[in-house]
Amino acid sequence: MKSVLITGCSSGIGLDAARALQRRGWRVFATCRQEADCERLRAEGLESFRLDLADEASIGEAVTETLRRTGGTLDALYNNGAFACPGAVEDLPRCALREIFEVNLFGTHDLTRRVIPVMRAQGHGRIVTCSSVLGLVGYQWRGAYVATKFALEGLTDVLRLEMADTPIKVILLEPGPVTSRIRKNSIAAFERWIDWKASARAAQYQTSLLKRLYEERGPDRFELPPSAVSAKLIEALEHPRPAPRYFITTPTHLMNIARRLLPTRALDWVISRG
Repeated sequence: MKSVLITGCSSGIGLDAARALQRRGWRVFATCRQEADCERLRAEGLESFRLDLADEASIGEAVTETLRRTGGTLDALYNNGAFACPGAVEDLPRCALREIFEVNLFGTHDLTRRVIPVMRAQGHGRIVTCSSVLGLVGYQWRGAYVATKFALEGLTDVLRLEMADTPIKVILLEPGPVTSRIRKNSIAAFERWIDWKASARAAQYQTSLLKRLYEERGPDRFELPPSAVSAKLIEALEHPRPAPRYFITTPTHLMNIARRLLPTRALDWVISRG
């Protein structure tokens, strides 16, 4: 039975991935930041324990627990855990950027480094990292999240190049709009860090971002369920020659083409039109 460690499994993409891989016979270690979520996952038959990407000790303990359960091996890592802190770039305080980078980039990097020696020793391994269409192009009100995903893309690209002389495969998933709780979960960070009422863009917040965050709304245009990401994850983990990148949803395919073909002003115009 092949083993995989997944971060961010409390809901959405991570939870669907854990369930899908378990159904395919993988031994899944579905980690969450909160113990209450781990208990819920254990109740449905998943192996789950805490892993908080913001906490170095928690990362170390989760890796130790994984290796204890497998006898010292790990076939795959799926870096999925992340959060968003919406707001205009000019309103983002330094502490907000520090907090989101700790999770989305530094924690993910820390975890990845800890499993590479295990994969080297056993002679194989797959490291799959969930990026975003926002790792390819920027978008208004999402500067903090975009910054972490751009950085994650660069770090993962270099890791892939450096791992080319090893049996470890490094793969990026590039989802666009996918059904999840990331927007709802981002409200806490927004309320903690963004003083929108004092912003020069207060009126724009009221007509744009606040509506998106707080109003009940249907799915975004082109939105796909988390199973669309799980399908590409399965290919990334099980195909003998996985692609370095998997694009998921129509907007991601389009933006990947647009960023290569369009001049910057033209790309800015397309993005600003939504």
